[in-house]
Amino acid sequence: MNKEDQVISGFRDLYNKLVWLNKSKMEVSLKGHKPSEVHCIEYIGKHADANVTKLAEHFYMTRSAISKIAKKLMEKGLIESFQRPDNKKEIYFKLTERGEAVNRIHEQLHNEFRERDKAVFEPITEAQWDQMMRFVERYSRHLDAEMKNQGVDRTPE
Repeated sequence: MNKEDQVISGFRDLYNKLVWLNKSKMEVSLKGHKPSEVHCIEYIGKHADANVTKLAEHFYMTRSAISKIAKKLMEKGLIESFQRPDNKKEIYFKLTERGEAVNRIHEQLHNEFRERDKAVFEPITEAQWDQMMRFVERYSRHLDAEMKNQGVDRTPE
């Protein structure tokens, strides 16, 4: 296996381990909520201009798929839609109190996972962080260009 394959395989393995380690605690703490719903709640909680288009772009999903998730979240009383006085065409989303509570649980879990993994990240130097971030950004720009070549024109956030 060449180094490129080792890196990609390593990323995939890390991701799979994280998902496995976090899954049971997430499922217990966020029972009744699918990961896609929780991540939409997280996005809506962080972005005042959250709408179907922005969510679809962020999660690389279709607007139809996001609309279905949003409908479920509204039925569960976790988000509500609204229109701005200056733009009656666009529909935006915001969290309800119940949605805020789910978002807080999700955030607490992430903080707990960060604390668990602190020993790995604390000794990393600024130069090492910078080098890793440059690689991630360069690879991300490359993938954005490849997506654009395939007809997906998405401007990174």
